[in-house]
Amino acid sequence: MHRTRHYFVLAVFISFLSISAFARAEPYELSEHDITEPKAISSSTVSLFGVKLGDPEGKAVETLETLVNRKAVGIKVEQEATFIFLLDQRKPTGPMAGVRIQDGKVDLLFINNRFAHRTRGIFRNVLNSESPDDIRKLLGKEEYGDENVMGAVMAYDTQGFQVNYLGKDINIEFAPPR
Repeated sequence: MHRTRHYFVLAVFISFLSISAFARAEPYELSEHDITEPKAISSSTVSLFGVKLGDPEGKAVETLETLVNRKAVGIKVEQEATFIFLLDQRKPTGPMAGVRIQDGKVDLLFINNRFAHRTRGIFRNVLNSESPDDIRKLLGKEEYGDENVMGAVMAYDTQGFQVNYLGKDINIEFAPPR
C-alpha cells in the first residue's frame, strides 16, 4: 500500500516538473531573439512579429498589419485565401514569410530565405545554408525526411518544424508539435 502511494506521489511530482518545464519555455520571436541551441526551439513558443500558432484570425491580421506597418519598414502584408503573406517591398517576387489560417486560427507559420536578413538566431544560418548537410550540422539529424536530386525535406516533428531545401530556396514551416 505504501509503495503504491510512493509511486503515485512520484508520478505526480514528475508531472508537475514536466508541466513547469513546458511553461518556462522561452519564447522565440523569429525577428528578434538570438537562440542558437536547436533543442531549445519548439513551434509552440515561436512567433512571427507577435503572431503565434493558435492565435485567432482577427488577432493575427491585426497584429501583422499593425506591427509590420510600424516596426518593419519595407514589408507589405497581403491576405490571400487562407494565407497572410509578408512580402519584401524591394523585391516582391513572392512571400518571405507568413501564416496560414484554418478554422479561424493560425495553424502554420512559415519563413524562407527571403526573410533571412530579418531572422535572428539559428534560423538565419539555416536559411543561408548551402546544403542539407549544413542544415543538419546546425539543427541535428532530422526525425525523418527525404533527400533526392531536387532537394530535401527534413522533419523535426517533436519540435514542430520542417525544413524544405530546394537549392537556393529554403523554407521553414512551423506547425503544432507531434
